[in-house]
Amino acid sequence: MVDRTVRFIKQHTPNSSRVVARRVLCEARNARLRLTVPVASRSDYENVFHCAVRKTASQWIKALLGDPIVYRHSGLLPYDPRPYRWRHPQAFPSGRAVSCLFISHKKFTTIPKPDHYRTFFVLRDPRDIIVSSYFSTRSSHTPMGDIPEVRKVLQEKPLKEGLLYVIGHLSERGTFRNLRSWATAPAAEAVRLFRYEDLTGERQADEVDLLMRHCGIALPPAELAGLLSRYSFSRMRGETAGKVSHYRRGKSGDWRNHFDDDIYEAFAAATGDLIELLGYPARD
Repeated sequence: MVDRTVRFIKQHTPNSSRVVARRVLCEARNARLRLTVPVASRSDYENVFHCAVRKTASQWIKALLGDPIVYRHSGLLPYDPRPYRWRHPQAFPSGRAVSCLFISHKKFTTIPKPDHYRTFFVLRDPRDIIVSSYFSTRSSHTPMGDIPEVRKVLQEKPLKEGLLYVIGHLSERGTFRNLRSWATAPAAEAVRLFRYEDLTGERQADEVDLLMRHCGIALPPAELAGLLSRYSFSRMRGETAGKVSHYRRGKSGDWRNHFDDDIYEAFAAATGDLIELLGYPARD
């Protein structure tokens, strides 16, 4: 019933009303978790912060953190900053798993935090981020923010020109700067970097388990397997049958199928030594 209501709201209400309605639904879901899901074990941390840049499976990770299984083994309620009109550097409520914050490491350090917290940042090969951004913005992303404007531009351009446009657009939005800021941040026990490629790859279960344990969440193996099955990319793509799926799971290195010399030159000019800094393989 809640999911049908969300779909109706997205289709039939303006943005301001949609935000309010989404907040009401978030609070209703949290109330239902408290009433119906007993907490078997609690995380040692008062807050968990999921930070990322876009196109790093942020909605998928948000879904994992908001699942009743994770609540049962953490006592952390999901918290999406958007419906609450959160503004940096406002503090977050205690006892929440905050997902997702698209901010630089420098901005993150200025957010008030409890004494006990954990943070993880998800990075991805920026070349694949460009390709993924192109296809989702052009065809499948929910029309919000500047998406309609950028979509119109991309739909009027051939693929190569569209990719060049996306490189410039992501550079202006600070995507590459944010990746760099987290990769060069001083090491801290509370903060850990994870790669999109590991979280979605062959060793997914081990990597997600590592992420959860970093957050003080120990899921029994069978429940972790069930969680990952429920939110598998193939299943989530299947739920959008007949539409262009927003869960287009690009294979690592897919950029090689789309970058030519001109595109790579524009990418290198926009990112400098970012590929080397992040530890991804250089161009063949």
